[in-house]
Amino acid sequence: MAEAAPKRMDAEARRQQIVDAASACARRFGFHGSSMAEIAQAAALSVGQIYRYFENKEAIIAAIVARDMAEMRDRYSELKDGGAPFLEAILTKCSSALDDLYEADRAALTLEVVAEAARNPKVGAILRAADAEEREMQHELFRAVIPAGCNEAELVARCEVISMLFEGMTMRGVNNPDGDRQAIARVLRSTLRHLLAEPCGDRVS
Repeated sequence: MAEAAPKRMDAEARRQQIVDAASACARRFGFHGSSMAEIAQAAALSVGQIYRYFENKEAIIAAIVARDMAEMRDRYSELKDGGAPFLEAILTKCSSALDDLYEADRAALTLEVVAEAARNPKVGAILRAADAEEREMQHELFRAVIPAGCNEAELVARCEVISMLFEGMTMRGVNNPDGDRQAIARVLRSTLRHLLAEPCGDRVS
């Protein structure tokens, strides 16, 4: 039993090595244009060693998505357990979220995963499952913020618009990386405050 833990750690480190190599290849050539041989070369491993840990490229992409989802869970937990009012905690994160999403390597990898999902049904299913989990976390968090009187359909619609804003930042980070982030963050905070705090009034039954 005492020797089992180091072996698991070694296996996880090797998996991470492969995931990092595949990510680098995807940024350069796209997942569609990256062969397992190229990924193996980038990882300084043989193709056979790659297949010991991942049965195919889809499994590697699933590991990349799982890593992103683990980070996302940590962010939502931090917002829930931080002790500050939810709305203010969310708004405070705008600048750092903007920097993260505009980061060139991160943006390139995210867009490659989405592009592969558009052409590969297996990757599409992986991404949709991750998106469903994120939406569930988002809805749970924002139920504590959205004004009384807003029904579930309104909550879902507002959350969807917020997702559009944040996911769109990735593309803006590629197309306009030199945008004034301080000004963008200020407008983003104002927009989020409006989406999360605007009363529903008579628009929702």
